Amino acid sequence: MGYGLKNYGDCSEEVIRACPIEMALQIVGGKWKGIIIDILSENSIRFNELKRLIPGISQRILTLQLRELEADGIVKRKVDDTVPPRVEYFLTEQGNELSTIINSLRKWGQNYLI
Repeated sequence: MGYGLKNYGDCSEEVIRACPIEMALQIVGGKWKGIIIDILSENSIRFNELKRLIPGISQRILTLQLRELEADGIVKRKVDDTVPPRVEYFLTEQGNELSTIINSLRKWGQNYLI
């Protein structure tokens, strides 16, 4: 054993094997992250356009979700040196890899709803 997760102490071999799954779920967890990743998988997008495409999300929550995805290396922000600054969000290489999984989850969800 000897391997521990924060706040959980030593982990069993089964938990150690599951840790990457939990880490991945933590990254995409949250009400809006899957939708954000799915939208960004098509192309880069500006903040207000992204907000418009996600009815029901507040500006504060969208900002928070984007910052978390950026901190996890899934989303990158590009700021053009214009007045006012033009900010676009796009997926990183890791984000593009994750978007294929999100796409599979969407297909699974569509089949589940049938």
